[in-house]
Amino acid sequence: MQSLELDDPQSGLERAVQTLEEEIVLGFLHPRERLVEDELLARFNLKRHVVRQVLVELERMGLVERKRNIGALVRAYTVKEVEDLYAVRELLECQCVQLIRFPVPLDQLDALEATQQEHDAQIAAGNLRLVFRANMRFHRQLFALSDNPVLVAAIQDHAQRAHSIRSSSLVLPEQLERARREHWAIIDALKAADAQRLVELCRAHLAPSRDAYVEAYHRRAGRTIAVEQKHLSA
Repeated sequence: MQSLELDDPQSGLERAVQTLEEEIVLGFLHPRERLVEDELLARFNLKRHVVRQVLVELERMGLVERKRNIGALVRAYTVKEVEDLYAVRELLECQCVQLIRFPVPLDQLDALEATQQEHDAQIAAGNLRLVFRANMRFHRQLFALSDNPVLVAAIQDHAQRAHSIRSSSLVLPEQLERARREHWAIIDALKAADAQRLVELCRAHLAPSRDAYVEAYHRRAGRTIAVEQKHLSA
């Protein structure tokens, strides 16, 4: 991974945060993986106080947790924490789309379609970083149709906190294809002014990433128990 030669500390901070955010959501950095200050210094060519600001910002976004005598770690979640977070996301997002007034103006529908076409193109190209950015833009534009910026900001905050949970749903081809189809179904529901269908689609759209994380958590727990039992019986 190349380092970033940056003169402006603020620009360097923003680019480091963006890069690490992408690597967490795409699973290049795993839950409980340490983010070492000295490694970040060398990689991003930043001063130590800026690197510390990067870690503070990632912690604020819910992507990193800092522990005494250990340092910064990619945030890991228990099953209950995941279920609680997704329950709140479902409440926020379903309420948000219920506020959308129909018919949706054509220029806003056109903009949403253009973003989804970009999402399609980046999936076809295999550019996962740009897939992630197009996916985020699609959801921002969708929820902005509610004309409630406070609610949209709350949705974005909780979506960021789910980044390390969502990694499998943004890298597996079958999950990318599922998300792509669901985006187009959401657009069709908007065009048809089908409010009930829109809510159902948004609720279902959240489930796969939550369920994949919970399943992986139980798999890891099962392997840990099996190893411990093996050691006890040896």
